[in-house]
Amino acid sequence: MTSRQLADKIVEILEDKKARNVSVINIDKVSILADYFVICSGTSTTHIKSLADELEFKMQELGIGHDRKEGYDSARWILLDYGSVVVHIFHEEDRNFYNLERIWSDGIFTYPPAQNK
Repeated sequence: MTSRQLADKIVEILEDKKARNVSVINIDKVSILADYFVICSGTSTTHIKSLADELEFKMQELGIGHDRKEGYDSARWILLDYGSVVVHIFHEEDRNFYNLERIWSDGIFTYPPAQNK
């Protein structure tokens, strides 16, 4: 599975679980951290945890495990690192504060399509 296919699958899983404001940024030309960031919001800590749990479960079904998981206990910003794709699941308030889309604005926004530069 390519990095792009992995990012697309992650978006599909998150949207099926009602993630809000899903964005995908291609950062492979501006960073060695990953090829893509997938960023989304949940409506509550319970929703944020359920998004992370569902993503882990569905990816595990595909035989894909994450390299690292952070922030699960507080559930304000959960990070799941799938190597070439890093997923950020935010509480809306924290997402606005950290504003990763602004920080990584040199990347190419590939999802949603209306955000393309």
